[in-house]
Amino acid sequence: MARLRWAAASDLPALVRLESAFPGDRMSRRQLRRHLRSPTARLRVLEHAGTVGGYALLFTHARRRSWRIYSIILDPGLRGLGLGRCLLADAIALARKAGAPALVLEVREDNPTARALYRRQGFVERGFRPGYYEDGCTAVRMRLELGGG
Repeated sequence: MARLRWAAASDLPALVRLESAFPGDRMSRRQLRRHLRSPTARLRVLEHAGTVGGYALLFTHARRRSWRIYSIILDPGLRGLGLGRCLLADAIALARKAGAPALVLEVREDNPTARALYRRQGFVERGFRPGYYEDGCTAVRMRLELGGG
């Protein structure tokens, strides 16, 4: 059974472990620690079978009301269980509850699984950012209108 909760400092080793499972564009321990303390970051973890199996990092901004999904990471061994969808649904619910008018994100162009997940939840592709990722991959910009604000 999965449980979503706010991340704590004690989750830092698990967050670093999750980051290490993916090539390129990883957040460092220092960056994750900073996000845990940041007033503009919302970091949620997903516990599955007694361990942190994924997380979602969202950002708010003082001058923009829309929220940004910066990262959703799921342990590769937990794919196919609907847990990524749980993390995304939680992120949408948090932003909607806060009155955000929209959620925005970038996703790798070569990640059709994530792009399909976002589209199923109502995100619309709004453009591209060539060379956005450190390996040169293009990012697809996506947006979900929440009706807040």
